[in-house]
Amino acid sequence: MSKAGALDLASGLGGKIEKTEVLSAVEQYERYHVFYGGEEEERKANYTDMVNKYYDLVTSFYEFGWGESFHFAPRWKGESLKESIKRHEHFLALQLGLKPGHKVLDVGCGIGGPLREIARFSSSSVTGINNNEYQITRGKELNRIAGVEKTCNFVKADFMKMPFPDSTFDAIYAIEATCHAPDAYGCYKEIYRVLKPGQYFAAYEWCMTDSFDPNNSEHQKIKAEIEIGDGLPDIRLTGQCLEALKQAGFEIIWEKDLAVGSPLPWYLPLDTSHFSLSSFRLTSVGRFITRNMVKGLEFVGLAPKGSQRVQDFLEKAAEGLVEGGRKEIFTPMYFFLARKPLSERQ
Repeated sequence: MSKAGALDLASGLGGKIEKTEVLSAVEQYERYHVFYGGEEEERKANYTDMVNKYYDLVTSFYEFGWGESFHFAPRWKGESLKESIKRHEHFLALQLGLKPGHKVLDVGCGIGGPLREIARFSSSSVTGINNNEYQITRGKELNRIAGVEKTCNFVKADFMKMPFPDSTFDAIYAIEATCHAPDAYGCYKEIYRVLKPGQYFAAYEWCMTDSFDPNNSEHQKIKAEIEIGDGLPDIRLTGQCLEALKQAGFEIIWEKDLAVGSPLPWYLPLDTSHFSLSSFRLTSVGRFITRNMVKGLEFVGLAPKGSQRVQDFLEKAAEGLVEGGRKEIFTPMYFFLARKPLSERQ
């Protein structure tokens, strides 16, 4: 079960970072980004440090507000956020054709909410790769609570340099995770290497859409807000992802921005004009309560100094995500299904 109370939130803030070092880590993380004079090339060169700091700082906030699956989903009218998230995960399993006994890889698995759901849904075995020690520790605890230790496991490693032999997995997926890669081609090429020939890779990518105008200062501001609030070195265009997949050797089976045509907007949970009891902590009232709770916890010493600063850049990210969604210049669910040919010549 995900963290439920204020003390649970406070105990996890900062992840594996020493509590006395959290404020310093926040300041170092912020300096990577545009709002603090950071450069894209520096973020890419130091992506391991930047992304690790990000997830140490934000994982407890994510779990407190979002649950165990840290991703968005297209949503039907009458469907709860939790239901839409599960359906989004089941959709991946169906697209990949997962079957009992399949050996599956989750690239950038977070604390393992999707891998547990997909393993139970498909009766497959899922390995999650993640380079953040705190998230893996938390994921193993949640695996034990869910009773899925025999079919779900974690490997701590960089997904740009995976410690698996060639052609290991029957299927691979990534949910809003490979956007952290400094180089899409390098990431996809490594996924290609560890996937068995003839098998499939599916992903939901965070991308700027064709409506994004790099010469528009408002568009650039929204992009920068998303980057600092979500630990991203850059945000690629959808076409750049497709081109990188092809260069890595994949055949594209089909692709679509699943945000287009969603009956309810994917950013609805973050929209301050929207109210929902089922996802109360994400509403403007819920976020106001959380913000003041964190302020109080930091004041009395139960949360480390710097916790409010983390809440601040997550709020900035929420604003950027909502505006990016409204203007249709950003999507967190550019979907593609790609196949590794049976032979290099195919």
